[in-house]
Amino acid sequence: MTEDDITQHIIDSLGGGHFQVADDNTFFFHGADNKFPFATIVTKDSESDSASNLNRPGVFRLNVGVGKETFRALFGEQEPVGIDFAALDRLMPHPVYAKMYWVSVINPGAKTFETVKPLIAEARSLAAARDKTR
Repeated sequence: MTEDDITQHIIDSLGGGHFQVADDNTFFFHGADNKFPFATIVTKDSESDSASNLNRPGVFRLNVGVGKETFRALFGEQEPVGIDFAALDRLMPHPVYAKMYWVSVINPGAKTFETVKPLIAEARSLAAARDKTR
């Protein structure tokens, strides 16, 4: 899967949402406020987030904010320990935002992306519900 493939899938499923590209990273929003994306594609390391070694050529990380129950079903309730956050094509807790129930995968393959698709749908639904309560 490429960044473009993933972006197109998310755009096709947005139903009124939008995305924004900033500094070569892509942020997907349900509402118009641009405050809380439900998914992102990040293409390089930052000062606060370098565990994934995204500065490698051709490497990007898809990040998705899921619900607490989904996150715990995937990874349990313990702090993520001993995870290789630079591993390719493996669903894992987000290296920085796991406490906020974000998951990530670096350069997902087609099979892994099929696993991630329902997580993206859940994240979008959670964002829509949040927007309704504001």
